[in-house]
Amino acid sequence: MQNTLKSLAQFSGLGLHSGQPVVMTLRPAPSDHGIWFRRIDVTDQDQLVEAKWDSVTASRLCTVIANRSGVSVSTIEHIMAALAGCAIHNAMIDIDGPEVPILDGSAAQFVEGILAAGIQALDAEVVAVRVLKAVEVRDGDAVARIEPSDMLEIDFKIDFTDAAIGRQQKTLNMSNGAFVRELSDSRTFCRNSDVIAMRERGLALGGTLENAVVFDGDQVLTPGGLRHADEPVRHKMLDALGDLSLAGGPLLGRYTGIRAGHALTNRLLRALFATPGAWAYQECGQLTGRKLPGVGVHQGDLPARV
Repeated sequence: MQNTLKSLAQFSGLGLHSGQPVVMTLRPAPSDHGIWFRRIDVTDQDQLVEAKWDSVTASRLCTVIANRSGVSVSTIEHIMAALAGCAIHNAMIDIDGPEVPILDGSAAQFVEGILAAGIQALDAEVVAVRVLKAVEVRDGDAVARIEPSDMLEIDFKIDFTDAAIGRQQKTLNMSNGAFVRELSDSRTFCRNSDVIAMRERGLALGGTLENAVVFDGDQVLTPGGLRHADEPVRHKMLDALGDLSLAGGPLLGRYTGIRAGHALTNRLLRALFATPGAWAYQECGQLTGRKLPGVGVHQGDLPARV
């Protein structure tokens, strides 16, 4: 069944790139509504922005969506991953600024808030996007691929010259509470040299050692170190789930990312929907529905540190 929230979930904090304070409120929505953002600070243009693959605009550092009036919301990947990972299919998200709060750099606090608000089943079946044949896009040595599978699987590989990161790979079946247990508390990461370069360009103004894992060669500069030995690749998988959730419904397919980022994953979705015979909508019955991300998730799935 489709789900929404039982009550409101509110979050406040700084935008990672803007450094501006923002308040965001998740509200219940009816079946077949989908996920929409409402820019309540905008009064002279269309406030509504749909969280869908064809609303994504060009951005290298985060996922940005915009409507036809040019009203946008950026850095949506973590809240979208949390919604998908908790099996929330319908929500209206009120936000009083152009960027989702970064909080601790992961999706854990979003998940905690969603589960505290409660999950409400609706009287409508989930319609998934089933992948019927493989589609792949490339950008140099970066690859994003989607191929048929009975459930959503994510396989990700990263390779950094920094000794503290190096080569990492992880594969997960995303059924049930896997996202919440395995990925939700993994934080965004960057190299110290990148932080310096971004701030010189007026970016990452809200970034601190409290909301990102910062690496410098073989050192982890963030106090407390890593939450997982392979936290960087886990965070890339978190981002991938958030970006893939923009398909307009849960994906039934196996995603492979090799050095992939937000832009390449969106290119993959565009290629998938542009390829005849590569996908089909499927109404999920009881058997298939059990395989979707977030189905059956509960408070006990939350990582102990949240």
